[in-house]
Amino acid sequence: QLRQAQKMEAIGTLAGGIAHDFNNLLFPIMGYTEMMLSDLPGDAPIREKLLAVLSASRRARDLVHQILTLARQTQETARPVHCGRIVEDVVRLLRATIPAFIEIRVNLCDRGGIILADPTHVHQVVLNLCTNAYHAMRDQGGVLEVTLDETEMGPADVLPDSDVEPGRYVRLSVRDTGSGMEPGVVDRIFEPYFTTKDVGEGTGMGLSVVHGIVARYRGDIQVCSQPGKGTRFDVFFPRLSPGREETCSPDGESVAGRGESILLVDDEPMVLSMMGEMLTSAGYRVTLQSSAALALTSFRENPHGFDAVITDMTMPHMTGDALAQSLMTIRPGIPVILCTGFSEKINGDRARQLGIPAFLLKPVDMRKLAETLQSVLGKGGEG
Repeated sequence: QLRQAQKMEAIGTLAGGIAHDFNNLLFPIMGYTEMMLSDLPGDAPIREKLLAVLSASRRARDLVHQILTLARQTQETARPVHCGRIVEDVVRLLRATIPAFIEIRVNLCDRGGIILADPTHVHQVVLNLCTNAYHAMRDQGGVLEVTLDETEMGPADVLPDSDVEPGRYVRLSVRDTGSGMEPGVVDRIFEPYFTTKDVGEGTGMGLSVVHGIVARYRGDIQVCSQPGKGTRFDVFFPRLSPGREETCSPDGESVAGRGESILLVDDEPMVLSMMGEMLTSAGYRVTLQSSAALALTSFRENPHGFDAVITDMTMPHMTGDALAQSLMTIRPGIPVILCTGFSEKINGDRARQLGIPAFLLKPVDMRKLAETLQSVLGKGGEG
């Protein structure tokens, strides 16, 4: 237990140390790629290559988030989520990356399987289970079957010492026709660092992350595996009560700006330049400042000249949350979005306690940034 605690502490230290810098490197890659894609015609030959760059960048972002999740250094943002859409996204990615001799079958319930969760967490669960299934069949081929439906769990289906409660559940099943596992292996698969893969092919973190996410949402995970007969994972997430489904936002185009003036603050030159171009292309007027001190001076000179402020968290001499509080003292109600690659000092809940209406983890895509900006602009601040 002591060794395990030391391992988890080491992972937490490593994750926190690299996440901020790594996410700041990924952000310009993602941002500039998205801007190039938006400028290209739909039939441009280079479009597929840029989409591959964007997909790889997002997977790298999710990998950092996965490490932070395992180290329990993330603050999830739970909202109504259509699991069916996430399954479709993952399967689309898998079809482009796994060999054709592995057949993928998908069965989705008509209702879409709506749960209350962080979409990134659900994506991690689906992707990790499907990736494990692929690894079990990559030599001899086979069938990867992903099923999403709803089921009822009664008192007899729930273990006495479990956090799972009887009720309606969304069930995600991932089945493969691979080599299967011995009972002794099945007993250990959710342990961190335990892996049956060769050196360099896996860290042993994937299933422990899945288990941690499922437990966080008071769900359940069951495994059925026999040597030579394949493996099936059944994940159960509590189904969102019907009265709350309407808050699940549909996919759609980002809302463009209408010339609002934005004060953008970041000490990373590449991030500052890229975000400035991103916001300008989205229809905003942007003032760039590379430090909190310069931003504060600019704001003091013209406090009503800005409609909103977007600021980085980790900056020399003054952090983003301290800058936000200073700005809100000068002009109460000014909408502020606080961004960070990683910080132990701030999360969404802490930001709201300080009166900061929005908190984003870098790297953030264009759509998410635009939606957040429109949300805070609609809530207040004099223009």
